[in-house]
Amino acid sequence: VNDAPTAINLSGSLYVNDGSTGAVVGELTTTDEDAVDYHNYTLSGGDAAMFEVVDGKLKLKDSVTPTHSTQSTYSVTVISTDKGDEAISKTYTVEVNVAPTDLALDSYTVDENYIGSAVGTISTTDSNTNDEFTYSLSGTDAASFELDSGQLMVKSGTWLDYETKSTYSVTITVTDQGGLT
Repeated sequence: VNDAPTAINLSGSLYVNDGSTGAVVGELTTTDEDAVDYHNYTLSGGDAAMFEVVDGKLKLKDSVTPTHSTQSTYSVTVISTDKGDEAISKTYTVEVNVAPTDLALDSYTVDENYIGSAVGTISTTDSNTNDEFTYSLSGTDAASFELDSGQLMVKSGTWLDYETKSTYSVTITVTDQGGLT
């Protein structure tokens, strides 16, 4: 007896980078009690004409270039139909990812002689919702600092002495989930 599929899964995240023509959103799989069942994917919804399923991957068509300033999200419904014509559907919202627009540090000073002292908390401005960020350090004095839980810290084991050096230069780079900085 054929059982209907119970879920559609999309691996990866629900975004495509701004300007990335034909970008892959993620790989589709279907949960079905019938272990040897085959599933055919079709698309519907307001933006379905912009997507296709190729080798089990949901992707923008090769003729579609996402532009955040024109359309910041796409909505597409994926329908998975098994060999017995039983189907399940799920609607996804795919966001067009853009680079972060600002990075701020709430303090630029630190008391001398305090090893492991916090310099300031980092905040990032980005028009995307639920974006994830990673931070890295570079620059002339990056070796004297480290990042911990969103804060710029004097590196453990580093001793800052005003009389020896009064200012330090470090560059903080923020990278979002799509690799944009």
